[in-house]
Amino acid sequence: MAWLLVIVAGLLEVGFAVGLKLSHGFTRLWPTIAFCAFALGSFGLLTLALKRLDVGPAYAVWTGIGAAGTAVYGMIFLGDVVSTLKIVSITLVIVGVVGLQLSGGVR
Repeated sequence: MAWLLVIVAGLLEVGFAVGLKLSHGFTRLWPTIAFCAFALGSFGLLTLALKRLDVGPAYAVWTGIGAAGTAVYGMIFLGDVVSTLKIVSITLVIVGVVGLQLSGGVR
């Protein structure tokens, strides 16, 4: 259950990163509200998960999902440049996150 919380928190991290971009420096109301909601949800779920998980692997999974998910979202929906190096790098992030998750224990 704790890992599920980390995964959902990581997906919410994608939402707060995208909301941050769309807020244009907190000058647009609804993206700013979305950023705040996603950030609170993401940090809240991560906080709950850390009661049962080691911080290193859990944090790595959270940030890895956020980083890879945000990069993919940007390429698909925001017109970010797509390159072979970006795809390979995102893949390496995912492989690293899976490795860390497999190495982490539950208390």
